[in-house]
Amino acid sequence: MALSINEIKSGVTILVDDIVYIVIDTEHVKPGKGAAFVRAKMRNLKTGNIQERTFRGDEKIEQAFVEERKLQYLYKSGNMYHFMDQDNYEEVAIAKESLGDVVKYLKDNLEVSGYFYKHETLNISLPFFIEFTIVHTEPGLKGDTAKSSLKPAEIETGATIQVPLFINPGDRIKVDTRTGLYIERVS
Repeated sequence: MALSINEIKSGVTILVDDIVYIVIDTEHVKPGKGAAFVRAKMRNLKTGNIQERTFRGDEKIEQAFVEERKLQYLYKSGNMYHFMDQDNYEEVAIAKESLGDVVKYLKDNLEVSGYFYKHETLNISLPFFIEFTIVHTEPGLKGDTAKSSLKPAEIETGATIQVPLFINPGDRIKVDTRTGLYIERVS
C-alpha cells in the first residue's frame, strides 16, 4: 500500500529501495514557496543503521507490513541460532550475522520479539533487562561496597561486563541489554 507524505509518522514501517525501515522521527515542512516535503529519520530494521531522507509531496512511499512474533531461544548450532515461535511452535533459525551483538545476551529459554517481513527475519529485540549469574570474576574484598570502581566479570553466556568490586562468582545481577551495563545485584 502506498503512503502519501502526510501519512509518514513515527513508528510506521516503510520500504525504501527494497529495504525495510521504521520511521523514528519526522519533520513536515511547508515552505512559503514550492511544495511541501517531509524530512524523516529512519532506522534500517535489518542492520540498525539510522538514515535521514527527504520525501517530496508527489512521492508515494510503500508501506512495509512487519510482523512481530514472540520467540523463545532454544540453542546454537554452528553459526545458526534456533528459536521457537510461541504461537505455532515452529522452529526459526537465524544466522549469527543477522543477530549482531544480541548473541552475547542469549540464554536458554529467553523470550524475545522477532520482526519478520515476507517470511524473512529482520532482527530480534531482547527484553531491556535480563538477569544473569556471574561465572567468573576476581573475588570482592570486604569494605569495597562504598567504592565506585568496576572490575570485569564473565556472565553465564560468556560475555564480559563491568561490575562493582563487591560482586562475586555465583551472584545474580541485572544487566541493561541496550547498553550492556550492570544495573543491580539480584537476591
